[in-house]
Amino acid sequence: MDFNTITKILEHTDCHIADGSRRISRLCIDSRKVDRPSETLFFALKTARNDGHRYIPDLIEAGVRNFVVSTLPAALDQNCNFLVVPSPLAALQALARHHRAQFHYPVIGITGSNGKTIVKEWLATMLQDSFHLVKSPDSYNSQLGVPLSVWRMSEDHDLAIFEAGISRPDEMQHLAEIIRPTIGILTNIGMAHAQFFMNQNQKALEKLKLFQHADKLIYHDDNIELNTLLTLPEYDSLEKISWGSPNAVYPVLYQVVGNKTLATIQGHGYPIPFIDAASIENATHAIITMLVLGIPPEVIDQRLVHLTHINMRLEILQGRNHTVIINDTYSLDRNALNAALDFLDTQRQLPKKTVILSDFEQVGTLSDADYDDLNRQLKRHDVQRLLGVGEGFVAHRERFDLPECLFYADTDNLLELLPDFAYETILVKGARSFHFERVVAKLQHKTHLTILNVSLPALAHNLAIHRALLKPQTKMVAMVKAQSYGLGDVELVNELIHQHIDYLAVAYTDEGVRLRKRHIQTPIIVLGAEAHSFDVMVQHNLEPEIFNFYYLQELEKVLRRHPNIQQFNIHIKLDTGMHRLGFDEQDLPKLIAMVKANPQLHIASVFSHLAAAEDPHEDEYTRKQIALFTRMTDQLCGAFDHKILRHILNSAGIYRFTESQFDMVRLGISLYGCSEIPEVAAKLHNVATLKTVVTQVKYIAAGETIGYNRSYRLKRDSQVAIIPIGYADGYPRELANGKGAVLIQGQKVPIIGKICMDMCMLDVTGLSVHEGDEVTVYGEGNTVADMAEAAGLISYELLTRISKRVPRVYVKE
Repeated sequence: MDFNTITKILEHTDCHIADGSRRISRLCIDSRKVDRPSETLFFALKTARNDGHRYIPDLIEAGVRNFVVSTLPAALDQNCNFLVVPSPLAALQALARHHRAQFHYPVIGITGSNGKTIVKEWLATMLQDSFHLVKSPDSYNSQLGVPLSVWRMSEDHDLAIFEAGISRPDEMQHLAEIIRPTIGILTNIGMAHAQFFMNQNQKALEKLKLFQHADKLIYHDDNIELNTLLTLPEYDSLEKISWGSPNAVYPVLYQVVGNKTLATIQGHGYPIPFIDAASIENATHAIITMLVLGIPPEVIDQRLVHLTHINMRLEILQGRNHTVIINDTYSLDRNALNAALDFLDTQRQLPKKTVILSDFEQVGTLSDADYDDLNRQLKRHDVQRLLGVGEGFVAHRERFDLPECLFYADTDNLLELLPDFAYETILVKGARSFHFERVVAKLQHKTHLTILNVSLPALAHNLAIHRALLKPQTKMVAMVKAQSYGLGDVELVNELIHQHIDYLAVAYTDEGVRLRKRHIQTPIIVLGAEAHSFDVMVQHNLEPEIFNFYYLQELEKVLRRHPNIQQFNIHIKLDTGMHRLGFDEQDLPKLIAMVKANPQLHIASVFSHLAAAEDPHEDEYTRKQIALFTRMTDQLCGAFDHKILRHILNSAGIYRFTESQFDMVRLGISLYGCSEIPEVAAKLHNVATLKTVVTQVKYIAAGETIGYNRSYRLKRDSQVAIIPIGYADGYPRELANGKGAVLIQGQKVPIIGKICMDMCMLDVTGLSVHEGDEVTVYGEGNTVADMAEAAGLISYELLTRISKRVPRVYVKE
């Protein structure tokens, strides 16, 4: 990357500063992802949920000296440059626009409702031997991601590939001015974000803004509305390169041959290594683009064979021999490695860190200094073992001095000589050509075709949605009892800690002990504290809920056996109307006296439980509970000199009774993507996706019966698919015989017959379904809430029912 100085940057950001000599090679918007701090320019962005200005002191301590801010810090560091602008985001975009204008080689801009990232990655894979290209890292396609992507352009490149994503009107113009594509690709126009547009035409017009000044546009001509829009005067000068129909510039005929699809274009058959419709369409976009760039058909054939399904997410998997695998084989460059190592740091459950790393692609030949820098980077992240794969690593093995370093010529060599792993976290990070998915498959502990995907970005989003409703000083408790409502424990908890959660809450002591044994140090409240486990709680620094005098006296007995403990945190539960657990108002004088008489007891918080916060018909009762809580806690807190945190709001209460947030709130089911309040549910992201596959497809005649007790009789000749999920996996029997449904190929299909222990049957008549096809049991378009309603249950129950034999896979976009 060519260096820019602050002086050069100032010319394009309407700022003024005295010292303009510092060099800038990195732009940063996330204080947790700083590389080369002395050459980093940090943009302090303000959003509804966060403010980058609050992290400036930490960044200065880390060595960052250059900042773009909207307000100057109260205490200025004289060694730092502060560029004051009305909007740091607008400044970031302005800088990217200027940077883009310095380069005149082809730029491919990709947008669409689906497939943007896959088309970009496949093009990069197929074009890397023909061009020195730069591309968007991962899914950097937003108002923030696009300028960070364009900043990567340099004179070393001769082709750029960037993707652009929008969710609302009037967003694309900003991205179009930054990317300025010469060649455009429109993947498709689907229903994503449809709620923000009046109709599909408005959405299509918004996406087409990316190409207003492009030379060429590549698109599938199967959308009539799009074909009409492209006749508008503003697109007269745009060369329209359509493909698909006989009337297109490039007509395409498809023929499925085994597990491949032959795409015939201008008389040449291109072997696409997929048979699913989405992959075929994405691959065809790549083929047409390569033809437009002048790549010969026989070369395209050779490169198509290297395409594989791209998992665009970092995954946390259960490995063999008590290991955790971080599968990040999607892409590899220095920025992507930085992000992966940062994520590795958040996984504290096992003491040892191992990194399996391939040679880099698309960055040219690395020097000795580059490998020295990589060695220092791995040491900074406390990596104990490196497995380096590729000729570059083998040739530079002497540049590494980690406690253990092993080097392999290629992936086959690694798989042949793979060492033993146990009780460690393993980051697998490789360039696409090394096919490290083979390595992950060998390390992974696989027991079941049915898996539960847990989205960590969705979890973070849901946390942020609720945090935005609170005052900055209000603390948050994340409810992680019952293994985070069935979704898992430490991997999910690590993400919450990364998002600065203040407290965790579990139901029973053993849940808290498990987290402590896996190196979770965040304060943990045990809501279902039992007297017999107080000694264990003391040993593991767990903080009990105390709700009656018997439990308080039992705790005092335990603390007397630990005279070295001067102050032990407890959380007092009050009964304000739930009438389950808790002290009553008349108990307060005695409670205060007992706690004051024992210096080992320290009340950290006092709380109560709302009985019906989600129900508008019970708002009067809820307000009575809040009023009683206020009166009782005024009495209790007023009796002590230290600050006692007060909290009564649950997930529903945070939204409906925000004014009563007191000092802390407790976030439960809404954190995991479910809410009984429609306005809240519309804002939440789906966290849990339960998936399986079709194991067999049968054709059964009308009049035949399906499953046990012959409880379902077919009314027509039917195609029936069997999937390997049953009530032993936690799938409710209440969804049998048409009450429940799953998604195949985006279509809802009904459950027929009774739910068996290990499988169930589907009516897939009319669909082209094959063994191995993916099935979404719970997820987008078929949510846990939908199926809970169909079963006459609640979302909590469906989530917590999912059995432990279903592997949890934690994904991070």
